[in-house]
Amino acid sequence: MDLKEWYLEYHIHKNRPGLLGDISSLLGMLSINIVTINGVDDMRRGMLIRSASDNQVLRFQAILETIDDITVTKFREPRLRDRLAIRHGRYIERDADDRKTFRFIRTELGLLVDFMAELFKRDEHYLVGIRGMPRVGKTESVVAASVCANKRWSFISSTLLRQTVRSQLADDELSEDHIFIIDGIVSTMRATEKHRMLVREIMRIPAVKVVEHPDIFVRETEYELEDFDCIIELRNDEGEEITYEVVESGFSSFDIS
Repeated sequence: MDLKEWYLEYHIHKNRPGLLGDISSLLGMLSINIVTINGVDDMRRGMLIRSASDNQVLRFQAILETIDDITVTKFREPRLRDRLAIRHGRYIERDADDRKTFRFIRTELGLLVDFMAELFKRDEHYLVGIRGMPRVGKTESVVAASVCANKRWSFISSTLLRQTVRSQLADDELSEDHIFIIDGIVSTMRATEKHRMLVREIMRIPAVKVVEHPDIFVRETEYELEDFDCIIELRNDEGEEITYEVVESGFSSFDIS
């Protein structure tokens, strides 16, 4: 018997005593199991449920619509953002105009690492850009996510410990199971033509690539932001503006990012 999972989210208008118990009892009567439950906002609750019967789930959904104390906001097969919302108790913020841009602040590094780890598990071409000011935790988050995804990672260019500019790959790095990490500033403004040729070669490999400072990368290369499958923005706080005004061909604070 195949079990199917569903994601339910509802907004609570009146958080009366026993509300969750009533919903849980209803699930039990319909032989629907609760996998995970958590608050995903002040007055929203998310729930991952599992059932072998689509009809029972549809019956449950119809009954929920009659409960005045709540409004069902999501009822669907669980997506990645749904599972992470259940795990961390909040939704990942998504840009309203550009749906492939996701925003995080530094206090949400755990959520960010989990999110990227799920992206990194893909065994295919997947291009991720990550924006952020110096020392906000971009590179460290990428490395931590690679570990969580059980993937090896290679710095093609970086300023994490000292400036890294690679001009060739080792044989064991020519694998689709690698995460290739590129610093868009170093690779385009401080590297040799041999390094740039390597970057072009890596961009053709059907593997996951992460480009820090994607705006500088597309400004200085033939690539475009539309080529990126996902853009991540990491800030120290919600009000911080990500700018590149200090980026020059010589030394800048982005040399330690």
